[in-house]
Amino acid sequence: VQRITNNKLVAIDTISIDGSAQFETDIELQSPEMLYLFLDRGETNSGDNNLMFFAEPGKINIATDLEYFYSKAVITGSKNNELYETYKKISSKYNEQQLELTVAKLKAQKNKQFDVIASIDEKSNVILKRKYLYAINFAVTNKEYEVAPYIALSEINDATIMYLDTIQKSMSPKVAKSRYGVMLTKYIGERKKE
Repeated sequence: VQRITNNKLVAIDTISIDGSAQFETDIELQSPEMLYLFLDRGETNSGDNNLMFFAEPGKINIATDLEYFYSKAVITGSKNNELYETYKKISSKYNEQQLELTVAKLKAQKNKQFDVIASIDEKSNVILKRKYLYAINFAVTNKEYEVAPYIALSEINDATIMYLDTIQKSMSPKVAKSRYGVMLTKYIGERKKE
């Protein structure tokens, strides 16, 4: 189990599994935070070896299998994780639309179709705005959960201060005191100084 400390993944608990696939660990959390369950299968380090989940006090269950560690994972017991998964489903649709436009733009660039490129750029900007507005709305709607400032910091940290301020001011007092609530407040303060 890993957490990000000083922009690096640092192990906070290590478990050797030999035979039984069931294990339990107790991790003390100051407030809910994103953690990573890393599986060292002795193979190359692929994206399928690292499972991101929003941990919070209480019992969290992660069920998965060795072959499809990341893709078959089912995480229960964390409301923040449940909300984050909901957010990612919608956000991924915007990412897919952007990817389709990128492919179309590359083809247009190859064929020197400058009017098509301009049109694609306009569509791309509209999708990006919609993605940001969705993230802002999601964070404000879920202001009682630590996932709100996490999304602001991890997904839209380059948004205008006005939008980040809206998220920060909407946070409940409990969330404002959490790890990501404090980080968001500090980040906004630093951006305002610039």
